[in-house]
Amino acid sequence: MNRIKLLFFATIRDRAGTKSMEMDIPADMTILQLKEKLGTDHPNLKESMISVLVTINREYAFDDAIVPPNAEIALFPPVSGG
Repeated sequence: MNRIKLLFFATIRDRAGTKSMEMDIPADMTILQLKEKLGTDHPNLKESMISVLVTINREYAFDDAIVPPNAEIALFPPVSGG
């Protein structure tokens, strides 16, 4: 098991009801699997996980990335500008 820290921003923070949490995950878990777990464990986050932007240790990450041990995972809603 890997211990990770999750950081929530903007509307995802509101839906999570917290700005951060720690979680134990399997050693080979991908970002996609983590998003699925968050959506299942926290139903308020399920819709947000469809379009969330994710960083691992402050670098953008895609769904197939493996979450390393002691990672800091940040979750951001998509941003639009104009």
